This record gives sequence, structure tokens and C-alpha cells, in this order.
Amino acid sequence: MFKQIHRYLEESIPTRPQTLREMENYAKDQKYPIIGPLVGRYLYQMTVLTRAKKIFELGSGFGYSAIWFSLAARGKGRIILTDNKKEYKRQALDFFKNAGLESQFEYKIGNALNTLKKYDGPFDIIFNDIDKQDYPKTIDLVAPRLKKGGLFITDNLLWSGKVMDKSPGKKTRAIIEFTRELYRDGRFYTTIIPIRDGLSIAVKL
Repeated sequence: MFKQIHRYLEESIPTRPQTLREMENYAKDQKYPIIGPLVGRYLYQMTVLTRAKKIFELGSGFGYSAIWFSLAARGKGRIILTDNKKEYKRQALDFFKNAGLESQFEYKIGNALNTLKKYDGPFDIIFNDIDKQDYPKTIDLVAPRLKKGGLFITDNLLWSGKVMDKSPGKKTRAIIEFTRELYRDGRFYTTIIPIRDGLSIAVKL
């Protein structure tokens, strides 16, 4: 039923700009997981609502989420992207050029957590989509680098329903630990919404 609802929602939303559709088709062909248009539209909304301009991505792939952020920031944003693979940077910059985006993009190759440590912030939004076993490490790094009222947004918190497994694997256990710690952390007020694969929105208090 959940997959049917997801399909219904995706079929209901307006057509995306050409570059986003090209990225979605590329991800499908390569079997590369991206946040998809439902989460993309939500990121767009949060960027507009908070008037976010300074955005940091923990895990960026070939730049799909960064385009949503840039479109919402009306091209005036400063977006720092991170990933371990150099080819993703090249692909992302090509997509940004094709989309005619005017935001200031910085794509850093290397460990995303180590890269974040080099910045003091404060950022308006920090988006988290790194390797799941590292999720619990992000909270203490993000909190001091996010402005008051800023958003810490994390993808994949339902993990295809694996969070309900009786004997969860390493990545699933890390997601469960992250979820519990984030809810308990007094520096944030957190909600998880079940769109796509589960998205947490934590407001810095």
C-alpha cells in the first residue's frame, strides 16, 4: 500500500524542469538512490520558508538535492556539496551548468564529516544523506554549526521499513540510534515525516 501511495503522489506533482528530469532518469538507469521529487519539493519549501541562503550537504552524489536548494534560493544561495567520488563532482557541475543555476557551489571531495569540521557556520540548512552507519556521528557536529531556527534535515530514516526488523543490520541499527538520539537532543525539536523513505526535520532551538 505504501508504494502505491508513493506512486500516486509522484504522479500527482507537476512536471519538473528538464535538468531535474534528466537527473531522475539517469539515477533510475544507474540504479543510484536519490531523494526524488517528493523530497525535493519539500526541501524547496523549507528553503523558501526559512529564506535559507547558506546550505551544507553531507553527501551530495551528482547534485540532485543541490538543484532543488538552488532553485528555491532563487540562485542566490551558497551551497557546499560533499562526496568521496570525483566523478560525481564533474557530473554535478555539468548538471548545474545545463540548468543555468546562479548559486555559489563548492563541491568538496572527501569524507563529508571531516569536511564539515572545517566550517564554523552558521548554516541555515544542513542536509544529511551520508553512509547510514555514520548518522549518529552527525548530531554533535551539526548542532554548533547551525543557526538558531535553522534546519537539520536527514533522509532515509525509515530505510525501506528495515527499522522494523527484529534483527536489524549495522546500517539499520545506526539509523535507529540516530533517530532516538535526535528526538532526545534538547538542542533540536524533531519531527519525522513518512514521505518516500522517511525524512527527519530538526529545528535548532
